[in-house]
Amino acid sequence: MNADNLHLVSLGEILIDFTPSGQGFDVETGNPCYVQNPGGAPANVLSCFAKLGGKASFIGAVGNDSFGVFLKESLVKSSVNAENLVFKDGADTTLAFVTLSPSGDRSFSFYRRPGADTCISPEDVPSSVVENCSVFHFGSLSMTCDPSRSATFSAVRRASASGALISFDPNWRPSLWCSTGAAVEAMRAGLLYADLLKVSEEEASLITGEKDREKAGYVLLEKIPLVVITLGPEGCLFFHKNGSQLVPTFDIPAADTTGAGDSFWGAFLFFLLERKINAVPPSKGEARKKFFLDMVENLSCEELVSLCRYANASGSICASRKGAIPALPSRDEIEKLMQDDEG
Repeated sequence: MNADNLHLVSLGEILIDFTPSGQGFDVETGNPCYVQNPGGAPANVLSCFAKLGGKASFIGAVGNDSFGVFLKESLVKSSVNAENLVFKDGADTTLAFVTLSPSGDRSFSFYRRPGADTCISPEDVPSSVVENCSVFHFGSLSMTCDPSRSATFSAVRRASASGALISFDPNWRPSLWCSTGAAVEAMRAGLLYADLLKVSEEEASLITGEKDREKAGYVLLEKIPLVVITLGPEGCLFFHKNGSQLVPTFDIPAADTTGAGDSFWGAFLFFLLERKINAVPPSKGEARKKFFLDMVENLSCEELVSLCRYANASGSICASRKGAIPALPSRDEIEKLMQDDEG
């Protein structure tokens, strides 16, 4: 298979996750202790996709500081193309301090007023990259303010017009928005372009106004060909014209759920493309878009269950380790977990 057919491009935030080190505090002083890890949902998804063998390209911005240098080095080590990571003067690299509960669930304290990731402009986005991928992935955090909001929608429109599948993860982070209403408005605007949607149960309810997750899923399915609601330790629930189904996850104790949803989605996108692109797509435009949409719309429930099992395995392994990008699993680890579960 041509590697270009397994090409994922993402635009959005890349940042430093300061995650608890060891027990999370210094024994002598009681002060919290953190480890510096690369993070940011779009970068996590790309890194997972690349680790599994796909071609991945990141578009975003960091500060002209040591954190920015560290993040670029981290992308390169993850086999992600970082040529379009822009260093911005006048804004610092965004930082997130992660607090973990006993069950491994996380909460975030962000330092982003503004963060360099919000300073990427439409002029920083190369047409040659967004117009030549199979899937373009984005989230909502790049839509919190301009110029990154304009850059995001400009890139999404160009990628879609060129024929790429558009993948969207709302990635709700309340503290980064001026209001819940503004967040919902931006997320709904993102849905207008989405062909593939990964959403949490809370996000599905927030966007649709439906408290019942199945009702929310079917509301979203009216606009989007494939919707996947992630449910943490329950697994995931997919919605498609050929059916919907709950797919249980794997019984692995969670240590840190940071990046687990991104690991889930990176694996889902990789195995979707690897398994379903059986012919050379048209080069660009409406014919290329139809090729990819037909691929998604013709998925059977059996194929969707299989894809979700791969994705669940990837997310579960990631959640069993600390950090996001450093915790991403290999293909061998995913397949071994699935085989052990079946055996």
